[in-house]
Amino acid sequence: MIVGQATATRSPMSGGPFIPLFVITIALTLTTLGLVMLFSAGAVTKSGPYALVSKQAIWLGLSIVAGGVSAFVNLEWLRKRAWLLYGICALALVLVLVPGFGVKVNGAQRWLGLGPLRLQPSEFAKIGLVLILAVYLSANQREIKSLCRGFVYPSLILGLVLGLIMLQPDFGTTFLCGAVGATMMFLAGVSLRWLLPIAGLAVSGFALLVYLDPVRIRRVTSFLDVEANANDSAYQLWQGMLAFGVGGVDGVGLGKGRQQMHFLPEAHTDFIFSVIGEELGLIFSLGIVACFLALFVLVAWRLREAPNLYLFLIGSGAILAIALQAVINVGVVTGSMPTKGMSLPFISYGGSNLMVTFVLIGLILNVFRNWGGPVLPRSREL
Repeated sequence: MIVGQATATRSPMSGGPFIPLFVITIALTLTTLGLVMLFSAGAVTKSGPYALVSKQAIWLGLSIVAGGVSAFVNLEWLRKRAWLLYGICALALVLVLVPGFGVKVNGAQRWLGLGPLRLQPSEFAKIGLVLILAVYLSANQREIKSLCRGFVYPSLILGLVLGLIMLQPDFGTTFLCGAVGATMMFLAGVSLRWLLPIAGLAVSGFALLVYLDPVRIRRVTSFLDVEANANDSAYQLWQGMLAFGVGGVDGVGLGKGRQQMHFLPEAHTDFIFSVIGEELGLIFSLGIVACFLALFVLVAWRLREAPNLYLFLIGSGAILAIALQAVINVGVVTGSMPTKGMSLPFISYGGSNLMVTFVLIGLILNVFRNWGGPVLPRSREL
């Protein structure tokens, strides 16, 4: 079925320039909160409260620059170089697995050591994946219902990245990128008669790999009975849940939490939301969830007016990558999902994730910037 949209000026309800302003405000608010919570979480470390904040502040400066570049780069120029960027991302994922280039931490080889810096290529692969799928799917819009061009080729593009990330191994990022890629294919109009069976097989294969991995299957079984494993494999999750219980509605006060005092491992990274729940309470925690929800809804609402599929898919992929990561992180620390190391966008400590998040926000703003006047006709096959 062909769905068309006639030429029309923006409706008063579209948000116009206010939605980009809201997006920037939410991003900066959450980032500022992240710096405050890192100061609190790092207060009891040997290096002192300023160590984490100073490192994150350096990354924040670099991230703002990267976000600014992505917000103003010519998207048509980027379209012509998407395959090159995709190739660089794939090469970086390969180099991570090569001894001497990749850095192994806690049994996982996910980082490239560049002097004093460590980069996580799987994070930057999100950008490459969103761009290349947007370019390919929009360029092959007329054949999107065909088996090869509409389904097999984009699946191979997606599968290469997923396979390399899985080898690190990084199950969480693999799942996230797979979900974002599959959703972009669906939004572009790829037939469900191929997407659904393959998605089912992919999920089954993913579950089998988890089952065969002793560490990860133990996380799943511990998640099913957290209290019974509170002193063992579910220790981190149990401590995170205790933090929310102690914090209650109002929290114990900024800097007065106990969980970051070596009770909660990785309090400043994957479980920073638990520290927020303990110190600032339920109301503040729900406010953060509301910010992510508002960010997703505002961007999705504005993308309804995208003048072409290329811009629509870039914006959709970018906001999906941010929103799904936030959902997974909040789900993990609240005990709604099995434990998986994944940062909370804007807030958790980590340079690669912060920079990638700002680049994705920049791409969203760039997409908005590319249609400031009347909405152009847009027809696409669903």
